[in-house]
Amino acid sequence: MNIFAVTGSVTIDALRETGRMAGFAGRGAFASILGPFYWRAFFSSLIRIGFTSLPVVGLTAIFTGAALALNIYDGSLRFNAETFLPQILGVSIVRELGPVLAALMVAGRCSSAMAAELGTMRVTEQIDAMSTLSVDPFKYLVAPRILATTLAMPILVLIADIIGVYGGYLVAVYGLDFSGPVFIRNISEFLQDRDVISGLAKAGVFGFLIAVMGCYYGYRSGGGAQGVGAATRTAVVAAAVAILASNYVMTSFLVEF
Repeated sequence: MNIFAVTGSVTIDALRETGRMAGFAGRGAFASILGPFYWRAFFSSLIRIGFTSLPVVGLTAIFTGAALALNIYDGSLRFNAETFLPQILGVSIVRELGPVLAALMVAGRCSSAMAAELGTMRVTEQIDAMSTLSVDPFKYLVAPRILATTLAMPILVLIADIIGVYGGYLVAVYGLDFSGPVFIRNISEFLQDRDVISGLAKAGVFGFLIAVMGCYYGYRSGGGAQGVGAATRTAVVAAAVAILASNYVMTSFLVEF
């Protein structure tokens, strides 16, 4: 009976936390739509989340594309199908690897930063001071970050797709003796609009989840510096799990349609 009690308690706690998180996400989303809107906070978040994440996203994409090209070539060579390297590389990066890896990098970099910033403001009572001054913390702190991350992620993923394909192009042309024009033509002819659109749609959802996780755990943190550290760590892990789980759900839906 103790096993059932523990299982039930854990399940109830998980459902309660999921409900709180869903309510937080809904409140943050509505705050992004309803005024007043703090444009300065939005553009500041857009630069810190989008522009400053370009180096790490670009490095991740180019090395992923290069390594993927080598692995595809080695595997397809066993079936005398190495000529399909450009097509497989393009689809893999645009539909899966580009959005997921870029989102994981942004989650590690930005979700932790959001949790640390909001957590520090919570333990130092700055958020309570905002409420005292009739400033809605959701509209000033949460909404700009959610909107900025949701809009920045598709742009980052599009850049990551281009850089990742370019990394595979460098390896294929200069390391595996592929023809450059043929490589580019095969990718452009094989990729479809829905491949690119599905990847960018995933990126928008990933951006929303990254911001929600970072803001949620930072906003609800407590217990001083140790609590802020725990919130930062939990935000990164939760964002990564949410990205991978939602990627499977969206991929299943997009493959069927």
